[in-house]
Amino acid sequence: MNDDTSRAPHIRHVTLLLLCSLLASVGCSRPGPSAGTAAASAGASRGERPRIALVMKSLANEFFATMADGARAHQTAGADRYELIVNGMRNETDVSEQVTLVEQMVARGVAAIVIAPADSKAVVPALKQAADAGVLVINIDNRLDPDVLAEAGLAAPFVGPDNREGARRAGEAVARKLEAGAEVAIIEGIVTAFNAQQRAQGLEDAATAAGLRIVARQSAQWEMEKANGIAAAMLGEHPDLAAIFCANDSMALGAAAAIEASGRRVLLSGFDNVPAVGPLLADGRLTATVDQHGDRLAVEGIETALSILSGAARPEDRTTPVDLVTGDR
Repeated sequence: MNDDTSRAPHIRHVTLLLLCSLLASVGCSRPGPSAGTAAASAGASRGERPRIALVMKSLANEFFATMADGARAHQTAGADRYELIVNGMRNETDVSEQVTLVEQMVARGVAAIVIAPADSKAVVPALKQAADAGVLVINIDNRLDPDVLAEAGLAAPFVGPDNREGARRAGEAVARKLEAGAEVAIIEGIVTAFNAQQRAQGLEDAATAAGLRIVARQSAQWEMEKANGIAAAMLGEHPDLAAIFCANDSMALGAAAAIEASGRRVLLSGFDNVPAVGPLLADGRLTATVDQHGDRLAVEGIETALSILSGAARPEDRTTPVDLVTGDR
């Protein structure tokens, strides 16, 4: 009896500890995306600056370097509004690195991720995990696949250009200088990226409308060196090739070098209007490119994130401007 009596207080103490532990674990398991977003909004209302992560593709691509510079300038001008973390991949095709960057940003406790996805499908699971952890996801530049988003149950506003329309304009600028029946080729971006698909479709739209013959098309995965080799092969295989349409300026630069080495007169188009193509536009080596205002694109995504975090309603997808740029301007 004495032994049982002496253990009773200890048993009651352990029971209370177990109950407290159970209640704490239940409380910790409850927050979801809305709770995390609400917490970020509450922090903003207390005057705390939200931390926003910009996750881009390869910073070796001048377009994304320009995007990063624009975002940094925006944050510097409004340093009291938010903190900014800028991230980029080493190369365009390393999707796993971008997934890792998303996971790292969640671990660092960011309130929002503004992402230009390297792949329209493969990064969705990581972004869904981020949203489940309470991180707001804003999609810029390259639209995430709508079907994959729906299947994952992820809502991510898209802020970016109409890539098909922009590419169509570039293709039309070249087509106006050619006769119907002329042979043309298309050098595409990463085929699993929605913006690459849309740009290829826009270039095809322009070629079809003008009665041009698409005799070759191949992906150079957005990369200059690969585009150089592909363009050289196209020129060798098609002696009557009159134009090459490229889905970005990096690939156009590679194709331009191949055209110059061939000694032939072949028209060329690009997309992005990076500074490096300025001399090519001026001397006619590049007929047209498209300015999607990379220095503003991330800024638009960041402003969308700040608006939502401050309590504004989640916006619908928003289309940003694209402008044709030619050597004739």
